[in-house]
Amino acid sequence: MKKSASLVSVLLFVLMVGNTDAQTKAGPDFFVGKWKVFIPGTPIGDLKRIYVIDKMNNAFSGIVQDSTGKEISKCSKVEAKENEIILYYTVSGIDAYIKLTKKDEDHVSGLVLDNYPAEGERMKK
Repeated sequence: MKKSASLVSVLLFVLMVGNTDAQTKAGPDFFVGKWKVFIPGTPIGDLKRIYVIDKMNNAFSGIVQDSTGKEISKCSKVEAKENEIILYYTVSGIDAYIKLTKKDEDHVSGLVLDNYPAEGERMKK
């Protein structure tokens, strides 16, 4: 009887520990990772960008890449809030920013320069 109770306890513990990775990130940590973002209707055409957002020592950083993964710019500033993040960067001599807002666990929407809509999806590893 003691063996079966111990076995059940161990199995429950393993299931609980294994389930911790499946939990979603809360707050600004939600944005950490790679995001594939589509920005239609800009003066230079429709854009596909990858935004790589990282967090180290409670500070966020970001990199802007083209659709092939080639780095375009590093973010000069990142403002992270509960359900929103703003990435500031320079591209082709223009100071730009994108504001992304959480839609659901794997999608964001937002605006570039407060004018151009953006829709993004989390890139899976």
